[in-house]
Amino acid sequence: MNSSKNKYQLICGAEIHVELNTKSKMFCGCKNDPFGADKPNIYTCPVCLGMPGALPVPNKKAIEDCILIGLALSCKIASVSKFDRKHYFYPDLPKGYQISQYDEPLCYDGLVETSYGPVRITRVHMEEDTAKMHHAVVDGKKVSLIDFNRSSVPLVEIVTEPDIKSPEQAKEFLKKVRDIIRALGVSSCDMEKGSMRLEANISLSSDGNLPNYKVEIKNINSFRFFANSLEFEYKRQSDILDNGETPVQETRGYRDGRGTVSQRKKEGAADYRYFPDPDIPPLVVDDIWLSSIKSRLPKLPDQIAADLVKAGVIESAAKIIVNNPDYFSFITAILTLEPSMVKIAANDLVNKKIDVNTIPEQYLKAKKAKADDKITDETILKPIIEKLMTENQALVEQYKAGKTGVLGFFVGNVMKATSGKADARVANKLILSLLN
Repeated sequence: MNSSKNKYQLICGAEIHVELNTKSKMFCGCKNDPFGADKPNIYTCPVCLGMPGALPVPNKKAIEDCILIGLALSCKIASVSKFDRKHYFYPDLPKGYQISQYDEPLCYDGLVETSYGPVRITRVHMEEDTAKMHHAVVDGKKVSLIDFNRSSVPLVEIVTEPDIKSPEQAKEFLKKVRDIIRALGVSSCDMEKGSMRLEANISLSSDGNLPNYKVEIKNINSFRFFANSLEFEYKRQSDILDNGETPVQETRGYRDGRGTVSQRKKEGAADYRYFPDPDIPPLVVDDIWLSSIKSRLPKLPDQIAADLVKAGVIESAAKIIVNNPDYFSFITAILTLEPSMVKIAANDLVNKKIDVNTIPEQYLKAKKAKADDKITDETILKPIIEKLMTENQALVEQYKAGKTGVLGFFVGNVMKATSGKADARVANKLILSLLN
């Protein structure tokens, strides 16, 4: 969206919410399994129901997982941070405030590289999720029901700088963040269930500078919808700016097939009346604790893909393999059993020539048997090639005149004559020798 025919530059920052898969919730001991619960409101207690006098106790594992995400996104880790109360009134927030982090997050100043340019990470902070609203009809009446199984589930928020300049860059960046978090094992990032949710802050600029407004698109649940919302807003805001007006700073929602729709005026930080949570002391991350968290940091997808390329896998196949646990497990086994076969195995896998559930040992055995069945004897192949050349003298002359494309004709027909059993490398070598 930065071609010469476009008057405006898209400027977008992303907010990514990720539910962690800890055993218990963020500030109480209730089970953290909102998607697996048999009934609504069974994993609750006075803390996550917001009862007066109930005191929150931070989940150490969730804090460590948040820091792990920050490290994987190249963030600096704060030695001291704190939790704050973010006030707003909504039925799914029983306390009247959400425990979050405002001006002293756990992680800050990160970076994620994309093929379109870097996207800076402003902050990665820890907060609690809200309850879930269900809109239904009961006894003929429209009602809103609340399930508190999700209330106080550990939620990590990742906020970027306004560095996203196109829908294509947005999709690449978001997928990369998802793949990194999945590699850490701290969240499923299942967007259908809502364990990963996206928001976009979108503006347009005619001079490359950040304008004095932004439009927030809330609760986007797919990378495609995120990209679509950028395209829709580019057109909508361009029309407004062309009329000499400034787009209203507001919160909008995305509707598939309809684009974005207005929801409410955009709140500012002052509207939330942030202040430090008096029930939770400041959080100190010392060098010893940070080192223990760093020790959990695995190889990330980019590094794994680079290792596979070094082992012989083509880059495009490597990128597919690292983001599919079953593919990666299969290729890892091939690397251990027969490293020289990893390129062929990777190509067969990503091109779906073999089932991902194939046992690696059986795959290698079948490949060896097929290789053993190949005709490599030149005394068998040479008469076949000579016969083809005698019958196709015109093509031989074309090759000698410089039309090397005819080589494929001879290779293909040798394979056909041998029912695919000719060794292509040996056949190719013989054909070239006889043509020259």
